[in-house]
Amino acid sequence: MNLLSIFLQAAPGGGSSPMMLIMMGVMFVGFYFLMIRPQQKKAKQEKNFQETLKVGTRVVLTSGLHGRIAQVQDDGFVIETLSGKLKFEKAAVSREFTENRFGDKAKATEKTEDKKEIETEKK
Repeated sequence: MNLLSIFLQAAPGGGSSPMMLIMMGVMFVGFYFLMIRPQQKKAKQEKNFQETLKVGTRVVLTSGLHGRIAQVQDDGFVIETLSGKLKFEKAAVSREFTENRFGDKAKATEKTEDKKEIETEKK
């Protein structure tokens, strides 16, 4: 028998069976919970991270550039590096890279800077 004729043969039993529709539904639900939903959750966390960044926070960009946020603008950030100040889009700041590089140190730095700002405001 020819290999092409094997692939072109119809499945025994004729039309679509209800079992086939159930299996397709289960596959779709599986793809949703295993692929689509986690990706949406990750994108939401990334956007929330980028929206909560403040001046003075140390970050790592997707290009690998390390710096400190000097200004927060509507369309992006001005990042201060050792070579000067550069403007980047908000999407360039990576939550994963920043947390892996700085982790708790970035949060501790933010807390000490917040305390300094509060002390200067009181004076």
